[in-house]
Amino acid sequence: MINMNELITAVNDMLWTYLLMGALVGCGLWFTWRTRFVQFRMVGEMLRLLTDSAANTVEEQVRLGKGKQKHISSFQAFAVSVATRVGTGNLAGVASAIAIGGPGAVFWMWVIALVGSATAFVESTLAQLFKQKHKDSFIGGPAYYIQRGLHQRWMAITFAVLITCQFGLSNNSIQANTICGAMQEAFGWSPVWVGAVLAAMGLFIVFGGIQRIAHVSAVLVPVMAIGYVVLALVIVVTNIEHLPHVLKVIVLDAFGIQQIAGGGIGAAIMNGVKRGLFSNEAGEGSAPNVAATASVTHPVKQGLIQALGVFTDTLLVCSCTAFIILISGLYQTPELNGIALTQSALQSEVGAVGPVFIAIAIFLFAFSSIIGNYYYGEANIRFITQNTKVMTAYRICSAGVMVVFGALASFELVWNIVDFFMAFLTACNLIAIVLLGRYAFRLLDDYRNQKRQGIKEPVFHRHQLPEVENEIECWE
Repeated sequence: MINMNELITAVNDMLWTYLLMGALVGCGLWFTWRTRFVQFRMVGEMLRLLTDSAANTVEEQVRLGKGKQKHISSFQAFAVSVATRVGTGNLAGVASAIAIGGPGAVFWMWVIALVGSATAFVESTLAQLFKQKHKDSFIGGPAYYIQRGLHQRWMAITFAVLITCQFGLSNNSIQANTICGAMQEAFGWSPVWVGAVLAAMGLFIVFGGIQRIAHVSAVLVPVMAIGYVVLALVIVVTNIEHLPHVLKVIVLDAFGIQQIAGGGIGAAIMNGVKRGLFSNEAGEGSAPNVAATASVTHPVKQGLIQALGVFTDTLLVCSCTAFIILISGLYQTPELNGIALTQSALQSEVGAVGPVFIAIAIFLFAFSSIIGNYYYGEANIRFITQNTKVMTAYRICSAGVMVVFGALASFELVWNIVDFFMAFLTACNLIAIVLLGRYAFRLLDDYRNQKRQGIKEPVFHRHQLPEVENEIECWE
């Protein structure tokens, strides 16, 4: 009799081996070249924009009309997208990649982040360009720029369905599964009760809309990220003598020169790319949904900020987890995988408080991801239909039913389901942004030209792109 879990695993391996690894890296390299290495050359501007948007000056509020509408700031949009990026992928996903693909998987996670940040810039800039007005905020994302830019309604609906299944439903099951696993490991709490509490909390927040999601994420994300990174840095500094060996192991294993664990070089690359994409989402088409909601004076601004989010996620938070695990040496223990591996590694460094700290951290990471994931589905359901009953049913399924399902399902099942939908979702989005990328390149050239003219805050108007002016609803 066919084992459904094994069948999904086989299909996923084929999809990732023959399709997505080459497409992701290829698109990332292409966008890096066409944007003239925007993710490296404009890091300073990314940091400036993030700081300025976090300050959210009164002058900018007046200019953007925030006194009349409940727009969310550029920083809040960044926080929501980081909330979905920084989650189980950083703690459980990294551990899983190392356990299955070996330490070399970490190297390939870095690679996909470095080239993928250019992809993240392009997709989020396009989301800003083709965003639409919606009640008291903006709404947009790949479904919107596919319809407006490519005029392919069927493709836009396909994307909307895929991202709803991926983020709004299956991805939330992973977050719940990881939280429950961490709580059971640390406190012995039953997954049934933990899942029920998570569902109740999630439903309360998602019925509050994007403003409530943005406000919650803007508080949770900095607290959880800073706390975890500080702890990881303390561990790395106190074990600084092991760091050269750890880096050596990562590089040698990445190219199959010295195999320590897992399969060969193929396993390292595939798991590094898969878990890297799950974690930073560059090219997947998820972050553009929230990038479109921000109020900025130029689409490139939010593109730059979202590119910074990829670095924050993978090069900082994921690396912290990887170093903790590799320093502990427990990645060679066959029975340890996922969040249990991360908890055990931390316990070996800081004692019994380790699993407890990870349980609390993963709760903050994953719960913020649940509410952020929910919004991705909401934005795309609104693209398909405005039926309030459909939206209510989705809210219950996303923050309630799928959270409970994830709490009770197996670790392997929930990850296999996510990998399956992630492959098709990413392929659909990559096709769209390759075809529409020329608009992002022109917007970037315009932004740079204005900066060279001494304009601190570049401004965009839709008449600057006459061939698609009629398809751009905002940017009067």
